[in-house]
Amino acid sequence: MKWLNLALLVLFPVSWFAPLLRAGLLPLFGLDEISVITGLQSLWASDVALALLVTVMAVFAPMAKTAGLALLDFGLLSPRALPALRILGKLAMADVFLIALYVVVVKGVGLATVEVAWGLYLFTACILLSLILSHRAR
Repeated sequence: MKWLNLALLVLFPVSWFAPLLRAGLLPLFGLDEISVITGLQSLWASDVALALLVTVMAVFAPMAKTAGLALLDFGLLSPRALPALRILGKLAMADVFLIALYVVVVKGVGLATVEVAWGLYLFTACILLSLILSHRAR
């Protein structure tokens, strides 16, 4: 299990750059690929405070939690750090909510076309694996 956790340290960054969605105004026009990173870039250009919050919850919290669990697995971190890792895990779940909200808003408008891309499956698998590994650490 500790090797799966180490794999997450590689797979999470890959999933951030992978296309999560393809979205466009109408199917007649080309669809733009949206990833976690392109979404963050858009936020940084428009709302710095929200971008900082999302960056912490979508990038730093999952990586810190995964790295902490890896250190715990290899005996390099005290089990007393588990409450802090649980808090990081709760913060890391905000990215799932943000993607779901984005899909609902765009689909709800009815003018846009949204297609799921392979990166969403990878990102979802990383999150689910992270949840399973976190639950094991209790």
